[in-house]
Amino acid sequence: MILHAVEEGLGSPPLVLLHGLFGSARNFGAVQRAFAQHRRTIALDLRNHGASPHAADMRYETMAADVLQTLERLDALPAILLGHSMGGKTAMQAALMQPDAVARLIVADISPVAYPPHLRAIAAAMAALPLVPHMTRPEAGAALADLVPDAGRRSFLLQNLHLGAAPAWRIGIAEILAGFADIEAWDAPADASYAGPTLFIAGAASDYIKPEHRPTIRLLFPRARLVTLKNAGHWLHADNPAGFVAVVAAFFDSH
Repeated sequence: MILHAVEEGLGSPPLVLLHGLFGSARNFGAVQRAFAQHRRTIALDLRNHGASPHAADMRYETMAADVLQTLERLDALPAILLGHSMGGKTAMQAALMQPDAVARLIVADISPVAYPPHLRAIAAAMAALPLVPHMTRPEAGAALADLVPDAGRRSFLLQNLHLGAAPAWRIGIAEILAGFADIEAWDAPADASYAGPTLFIAGAASDYIKPEHRPTIRLLFPRARLVTLKNAGHWLHADNPAGFVAVVAAFFDSH
C-alpha cells in the first residue's frame, strides 16, 4: 500500500515520522518543521489513518511493508525512522525486516512487547458516536465525554471527524476495531535484530517503557540508548516538543 506523505525540507538521509493510534502525519507538524530546516522530512499517514487508504490488515509486518514500499516509491531509502507508539512498533518492525533500509531508528514511548487491551473502549465509543448531519464539534465532544473524560484526548480524537451535511470518520474505525488484537500485539521476526544506531525515548510521566522491557530491547536492538524526557507523558512530542526535538538532535549529533 502506498501511504499519504507530507514532505518538507532537503537533505539525506531523510527523517520519516510515523504517528500513533488515532493519529496522523499532521500530529508531527511542529517537530517536522523543526527538522525540515536541516534535512528532508517525510510524515506518513499509516493505513486506516489520515488520508491513507483503509484496509483490514493491521499487523505490524503489513504496516512496516506499507512504510518501506512508500519510501521506495519516494526514493527515500535508506531513511531514519522515528515512530511514536503504534508508529514506533511499525518502525521497529521495518528495521528488523529490512535493516539495510533503516539508517537509524528512534522509538518514542513504546516497547517491543504486547500491551493489555486498554484502548478498545475508546475505539468502540468513536464507532458508536451518532453522526448527525450538521452536528458541531462541541456536540460530538459531549457525546464522547462519558467514555473519554479527558478534554485533550477528546480533542485529539475528534481531529479525525469530518463534519458537515454527512459527518464521517476519516479514520478506518471499523478496520481498527477488527485489528485491535494485532495492534496490541508484538511479534518480532524470528532471530531478527537491528544493529544500527537506536534511540528509545520514554516520557517521564508514562509507563509504556518499563524496566522489565529493557532485556528485550537490548536483544533486538543491541545498540539501543534509552533516554527519559522530562515534563512529558505518552504523547511526549506534543507535551514537550522542544525537549523532544533537542533529544533527537543530540542523537543525530552523536552519530
